[in-house]
Amino acid sequence: MGLVDEIKAMIADKREIYQTLSEQVWSFAELRFGEVKSAEVLSRALEQEGFTVERGVAGLKTGFIGSYGEGKPVIAFLGEFDALAGLSQKSDTAVHDPIVPNGNGHGCGHNLLGVGSLAAAFAAKSYMIKHQLKGTVRYYGCPAEESGNGKAYMAREGYFNDVDAAFSWHPESINAVQHLSSNAVIEARFTFTGVSAHAAALPELGRSALDAVELMNVGVNYLREHMADQARVHYAVTNTGGVSPNVVQSFAEERFLVRSPKPNEVKELFKRVVNVAKGAALMTGTSMSYQIEGGCCNLIPNTALHQVMAEYMEEIGLPEPSEQDLAFIKSIYASLGDQEKYFAMKHLTAEQKEKINEKPISDWMIPCPDQETFMEGSTDVSDVSWNVPTAQCFTATWAYATVPHTWQVVAQGTQDYALNAALFAGAAMACTALKAVEEPELLAEATREFKKRLEGETYECLIPKEITPPVY
Repeated sequence: MGLVDEIKAMIADKREIYQTLSEQVWSFAELRFGEVKSAEVLSRALEQEGFTVERGVAGLKTGFIGSYGEGKPVIAFLGEFDALAGLSQKSDTAVHDPIVPNGNGHGCGHNLLGVGSLAAAFAAKSYMIKHQLKGTVRYYGCPAEESGNGKAYMAREGYFNDVDAAFSWHPESINAVQHLSSNAVIEARFTFTGVSAHAAALPELGRSALDAVELMNVGVNYLREHMADQARVHYAVTNTGGVSPNVVQSFAEERFLVRSPKPNEVKELFKRVVNVAKGAALMTGTSMSYQIEGGCCNLIPNTALHQVMAEYMEEIGLPEPSEQDLAFIKSIYASLGDQEKYFAMKHLTAEQKEKINEKPISDWMIPCPDQETFMEGSTDVSDVSWNVPTAQCFTATWAYATVPHTWQVVAQGTQDYALNAALFAGAAMACTALKAVEEPELLAEATREFKKRLEGETYECLIPKEITPPVY
């Protein structure tokens, strides 16, 4: 029995454990830095498997690391388990039906992500014991990927300094290695303080913080013409200062996400956004303060590891949905809008479009490209990739054209086909990691490429040292 067959058997043997864990995390649906129950069930599972678990790492209440073995190489699997606000949704239904109105839901599939990586760690550990391989297997329990950047705090505090290679994955509607770069991002909260007054009787005495927020937004809109095409700036007004229009609002607040392809570029763009905020305060006679709340670098892909991972994904073989699975997949696909389908189908060949019309879930592999593509979004896996060679994949966990951060993702989060896709990712990660353990030249090649891609730069976390993770 070869590596692939052994890993598939080891993962299949514990499928019930992974299903239970995934469904538990799905039901908890905890938000960033508050994933207390999710972190605990995953930590206990690691301990029951013989891993030593360190809780509360890097000042993260819900951050943890499970370790098995000793010495080099050190192989890391990255797990996530945070949910999203406002996406509560019942499973087993293809109509929008929240469990709790405005409640939380796993709209990015992180209940599956964490368990798929756990399966990889467990299988790698069992294989290394069976074949008497030296090395250390680690599972990194990483909170707050959606907003908060837990991995960046771990990287800032040096928790990846001795790791030789890291592996992760993400639910999607395609099967492919994530051979891509991404935007770096800085998250910050801007606060304006003014003077309240009666808006009719004595408006001249008031200094409106809400006016400052609105002017900042106008200024940033003008800034958009004069920044790089791939850069992005997003905002949300989090406090308007009140609901009474006859009161000059003395306090207002908003959050900004500033993105650009490189860390030095995002820092410069962020300075310009800060200057816009200063101008808004000057125009309104208010005072402004800001606080960086998160940030992560751009993603550094690794061709050496991704080519091997793509080969293993082909060899393992894509999971095949059952007739019951397919019926639910079709009902989810039917619930999607024409625009979602149009944008997803743009990238397909005529043959693939015909397939999707009959069976709306991806049953093919996208080959590993020669050159990485670009993702306008951001991920805190990036900070890991600045410290160690890192490989990731996507697997078709959802009906084709499903949009992340929607109720349709939540509805599919406990389906058999979704778990099978997560375990497929786990097998691909485990096989790639174990080949790196058994063939030191692969690890050496990945490391050479990693150093070359850095182009002499060294890692600098975009979250200032004085900023500590929030506790919820």
